[in-house]
Amino acid sequence: MSFISYLINGISLGSVYAIIALGYTMVYGIAKMLNFAHGDVIMVGGYAAFSMMMYYGGNPVTAVLVAIVVCTVLGIVIETVAYRPLLEAASPLAVLITAIGVSYFLQNAVLLIFGSTPKSFQSVVNLPNLKLADGALTISGTTLVTIASCIVIMIVLTTFINKSKPGQAMLAVSEDKGAAQLMGINVNGTIALTFAIGSGLAAIAGVLLCSAYPSLTPYTGSMPGIKAFVAAVFGGIGSIPGAMVGGILLGVIEILGKAYISSQLADAIVFAVLIIVLLVKPTGLFGKHIQEKV
Repeated sequence: MSFISYLINGISLGSVYAIIALGYTMVYGIAKMLNFAHGDVIMVGGYAAFSMMMYYGGNPVTAVLVAIVVCTVLGIVIETVAYRPLLEAASPLAVLITAIGVSYFLQNAVLLIFGSTPKSFQSVVNLPNLKLADGALTISGTTLVTIASCIVIMIVLTTFINKSKPGQAMLAVSEDKGAAQLMGINVNGTIALTFAIGSGLAAIAGVLLCSAYPSLTPYTGSMPGIKAFVAAVFGGIGSIPGAMVGGILLGVIEILGKAYISSQLADAIVFAVLIIVLLVKPTGLFGKHIQEKV
């Protein structure tokens, strides 16, 4: 039963990575840029929910909704102020450096507001634990909600992109920005919408992550953000199904590595697996090789 318990915990952690990775993969697939400030948006979402529950007496549902709104607005502001002026004329390196600068700005802004002392995060999930096999296997309510949230988000997001008009605009912009603009699509608005959706998902991931691991600091989103980026690359950067599969596999590998090999080497194992996968399939599990015309 211990293996099954580790496996379920790995799927739960991987579901959080998958939700975060969706933000990376959507922004890269449409804007062709890597938003390395995405991990810190997770942290901002955690602090927004924490503030609502601790200082304003909000219930968990209100706290989650406020976190989503705050992060969605933050994502739009980051895209408009920091990235949009650079996307046309600046080099990819300049955009990358800007993303790192935004990341440090968010960390230090939260550090000035809330301080460096870790905050004890109250879980937003009040479901009772599920006991199976006569109590030999216990699954926490947070784990159940996290896995269910990941599945629902994937279904809704896939349906939105494939069936809705804004989703079709995203697909068009991801294929060819110039052609999409000639067809009357608002490219800047579509990219801003992508940042808004990705940041809203980051808020959900931040709340779920802090509910499972209830310690919140200005650096909470750094390592999960990096691992979620690894998950996106693992599954194939730009692929939504790849982000989900990559995130879940990464979570399972991390938890099993901690349980059966070494908790200190778990992160090294995760990145070693990524290197092996990229050596075998450089585009990731679901990535497609795109030939560029010269």
